Amino acid sequence: MKNRKAVKFVRKIWKDWWKTAFFVLFVVIPVKSSLADWNWVPTGSMNPTILDGDLVYVDKIAYDLRIPLTLHRIAKWSDPARGDIVICFSPEDQTRLVKRVIALPGDTVEMRKNVLFINGHPATYTRIDSRYANQLPSNLKNRAVLATENLDGVAHPVMSIPSVPAMRYFGPVTVPRNNYFVMGDNRDNSKDSRHFGFVERQVIVGKAKAVIVSFDITDKYQPRFKRILTPLK
Repeated sequence: MKNRKAVKFVRKIWKDWWKTAFFVLFVVIPVKSSLADWNWVPTGSMNPTILDGDLVYVDKIAYDLRIPLTLHRIAKWSDPARGDIVICFSPEDQTRLVKRVIALPGDTVEMRKNVLFINGHPATYTRIDSRYANQLPSNLKNRAVLATENLDGVAHPVMSIPSVPAMRYFGPVTVPRNNYFVMGDNRDNSKDSRHFGFVERQVIVGKAKAVIVSFDITDKYQPRFKRILTPLK
């Protein structure tokens, strides 16, 4: 009798939920894995571009098409460019990361006192839009130094925190074939290629394109309405 009741219960559950299960297994998971995804950012390593608590939209087909739930590439149409914000896996512990591509295969990269040099040429730094400072967490607003960094025509915001010890000198090193050098825009608080080395092309799985929603996790998860659906650059 108990077995019959259990079978009837399972059949009822299956009857009620098989469509939902089918949709999740054959639509949601493949789409998130191969076409489009989102990524919560829990740290400040990409400040001031991406803030702690941003939910970032990830274009999984920006560079190639992969078999769902794998790193196996079916087709490829482009490679990451210098300045792209990419989603990749750390070569150190396979953690999923959001970082900016700084140097491409064959490039020589060096850092001197937080100034980047690519192939011997220094990046240029100019004043930044005040809105970037205004949106930083309150514990950073008075400590951070912000600027716009220009790498071969690709301009993006960066910041440093002079009061903390950090790796402000690095290299020079040459990026191997099929590898990339990635960094966080928060140069004094980012574990990146300066620490774990180069990132293989194979483990770069998408490009961060926009902030979907944002909550200030440093201040009671207050919503940041001005960041909703803002593009990333």
